[in-house]
Amino acid sequence: MKAKNSCGKVVLAYSGGLDTSVILKWLINKGYKVVCFIADVGQDEDFEKAKAKAISIGASKVYVQDLKEEFVEKYIFQALKANAVYEGKYLLGTSLARPLIAEKQVEIAKKENAKIVAHGATGKGNDQVRFELAYMKLMPGIEIISPWKETEFLAQFNGRADLLKFAKENGIQVEATSEKPYSMDDNIMHISYEAGQLEDPAFEPDEGMFKKTVSPKQAPDKETKIMIEFKAGIPVKVINLIKKKEVTGSLRLFSYLNKLGSKNGIGRIDLVENRFVGMKSRGVYETPAGTILLKAHLDIEGLVLDREVCHLKDMLMPKIAQLIYSGFWFSPEMEFLMAAVDKSQENVDGKVYMSLYKGNAFVTGRESPKSLYSKDIASMDKLGGYDQTDAKGFIKLNALRLMRRK
Repeated sequence: MKAKNSCGKVVLAYSGGLDTSVILKWLINKGYKVVCFIADVGQDEDFEKAKAKAISIGASKVYVQDLKEEFVEKYIFQALKANAVYEGKYLLGTSLARPLIAEKQVEIAKKENAKIVAHGATGKGNDQVRFELAYMKLMPGIEIISPWKETEFLAQFNGRADLLKFAKENGIQVEATSEKPYSMDDNIMHISYEAGQLEDPAFEPDEGMFKKTVSPKQAPDKETKIMIEFKAGIPVKVINLIKKKEVTGSLRLFSYLNKLGSKNGIGRIDLVENRFVGMKSRGVYETPAGTILLKAHLDIEGLVLDREVCHLKDMLMPKIAQLIYSGFWFSPEMEFLMAAVDKSQENVDGKVYMSLYKGNAFVTGRESPKSLYSKDIASMDKLGGYDQTDAKGFIKLNALRLMRRK
């Protein structure tokens, strides 16, 4: 940490929440000139209020950027094309937002001629890695202040109770309280909950915690029928078949599916995951649109992808998800793997029909001009050019090595 009289300029990734508000004040007290960057990735936030709060705490300047459309098109949809799911459960909502935020933060640092960036991620979590790997890739040699890894900061703040006390002493208004201390990360893709009572993996969350979806128990008793159309693996249109409503445009489409998923209680998951830093973590997530789109995309791929391409892609997916989760979005291996994914999506065109009902997203049908399905060949009632007697030799050849095994 530089001395107080150095007055270095820092660009801080600022959310307006407890941690970054305290960090902002702490950096100012250390003598830094702090420029705050607020990224609008779709979180439920009053950005003007957050900006005013940062100024009132002492920020020299505040940037607020609307990144929602870029987040959907360049990050969420790219991960969707890969069917990226970490450890078979987590749809990577936070993981996908971090490299975008870091990229824009570095752009501001360059614009402001600042050589230092800072973030509020803890030394126990994954976000510190995601931010800092991106910083180092995009601006080699940049200085990074990560207070939760600073000895001086840790001596002053042992946890959220100390942060709340500091905020109160310094007149910083925060939503978090000692009675409700769990941490939330919200964006257009999902909202996550961790810490506090959730640190007990057996604790059942109270229904009042959830903000993005209704309980499946309270969802409508009538199904919502929709059609999702894909072009080259990207969703381009949603039609509500009940209300005859058509939605296009990446951001509008994703927001509409969030609305439908929320109404029908879709996208909740409670899990214990393996953090990149080595520990297990309990998290609760709500990902309505992402859950619907993943099921639809997997289904249309089943209709149009070659079998071996499909199987190879399934093998690549866990690695891609791991790279995203662990902060390697800007890496040569990620670039290589996503090139393969993009190639696989060239013929992923078609329509998927779905029923949304009480926490579930059911696929009810699909169609595509690129379909590899042949009703004549698959039919149990027609030969369709398929000679079933050929299967005798096929099976014998595959059994040869089995029969030779002692």
